Amino acid sequence: MKFSIERGTLLKAVAQAQSVVERRNTIPILANVLIEADGNTVQFRATDLDIEVVDKAAAMVEKAGATTVSAVTLHEIVRKLPDGALVTLSDDGVAGRLNVEAGRSHFNLATLPKEDFPVMASSEYASNFSAPAPMLRRLFDKSKFAISTEETRYYLNGVYLHVSTSDGGKVLRAVATDGHRLARIDADLPQGADGMPGVIVPRKTVGELRKLLDDDEMQIAVSVSETKIRFATPNITLTSKVIDGTFPDYTRVIPQGNTRKLEVDASEFAAAVDRVATVSSERSRAVKMSLDEDRLVLSVNAPDSGAAEEELAVAYGDERLEIGFNAKYLLEIASQVDRENAVFLFNSAGDPTLMREGNDTSAVYVVMPMRV
Repeated sequence: MKFSIERGTLLKAVAQAQSVVERRNTIPILANVLIEADGNTVQFRATDLDIEVVDKAAAMVEKAGATTVSAVTLHEIVRKLPDGALVTLSDDGVAGRLNVEAGRSHFNLATLPKEDFPVMASSEYASNFSAPAPMLRRLFDKSKFAISTEETRYYLNGVYLHVSTSDGGKVLRAVATDGHRLARIDADLPQGADGMPGVIVPRKTVGELRKLLDDDEMQIAVSVSETKIRFATPNITLTSKVIDGTFPDYTRVIPQGNTRKLEVDASEFAAAVDRVATVSSERSRAVKMSLDEDRLVLSVNAPDSGAAEEELAVAYGDERLEIGFNAKYLLEIASQVDRENAVFLFNSAGDPTLMREGNDTSAVYVVMPMRV
C-alpha cells in the first residue's frame, strides 16, 4: 500500500477515528485504525466494538492495500506536521511497519495485520430516512445535557430517539433524563421515518455524531434497527449499537397542571444564577427563587462561605412562591434557550417545574426542585 494525501484532509479523517478508539485497551487491535487504500480514495475505520466510524478521503493512491496502525500516534504525528504538507504513507507488509513521510520528516510505525481488525456486522435496518444536519443537531444538542451518568440505570445513559405525536401531528422526538431533570425536544418527522423503532442512542455516540453535523447544508442518511443506528454523510459513516433497555414512560413526569407562570430574559437569568451560585457550597449548590408580583429574588445562603442575593425584573402575576433548585441544573436548562424569553411554569415548591422557550412547545424541560 502506498498513497499521498494532503495533511488537512488526513488530519480530519484521523481525528474522527482516534476519538472513537478507547484509550485504555486490553485488545491491542482496538487501539488501531484500519487504513484501506483503493482507487482514488482511502478509508479510515476505527471501532470500540460498540461504535464504528468509517471516514473516506480523496488521495493519490499509487498502490492499493490495507494495514492497521495506532490511531492516537498517527493523529499526533499528523497534527504536528506543518500546514499544507503532502503526506505519503507506505506500508511494508513484511517488516510490519508503516512509513509516514512529509517533507523532511520521516516516521516508522508498528502495524498489526488487517485480518485481526473487527468489522461491525452490517445489520438489516428497519427504517431508512434522510434528515437535515441542523435538525439532528438541535435534537441531540438540546437534550444531551440531561443524559444520566449513573451506570446502574444504564437505560438512561443515552438519548431516546423515537416517533411520537404532538398537537395532533407526528414528530421525531429526542428525550433524555437523569431523574432530576428532563429534556424533550421535537422536530418535524422526516419522510420515511414513520415506522422507525424507538432506540436509545448512547452518550458516546451522541458526542461522536456531533462532528458530522456542523455543515448546515448537509443531509444525513439515518438508518435504524432494533439493535443499531447509523448516520451517514457522503464521506463519513457512523454506526453504533443502541442501548439494550427500555426507556421509562417519561410522559408521566411532565407536569400538565402547572399554572403559575414566570417569564424572564433567559441570558439575564442564567448570568444572575451563575453570580449568586458563586458563594454556594459545592455539595448542594442550591439557589432559592422567591417570586412576587413582577419580581424575582435569587438567593444563596451557605453558612460556611457566605450569602448572595440578586433581584430581577420579570413577568409574574401569581401568588408568592419560594422554591429551590440545584444551580447547575438551572444553568444548563437556561443555556438551552435560543430565544430571548424563558417561561417557567410552577405548581408548588415541592412539584416538578416545567420550562420552555416562549410559547414554543417543541422544546420542553422539566427540573425537580430542592429543599432550601
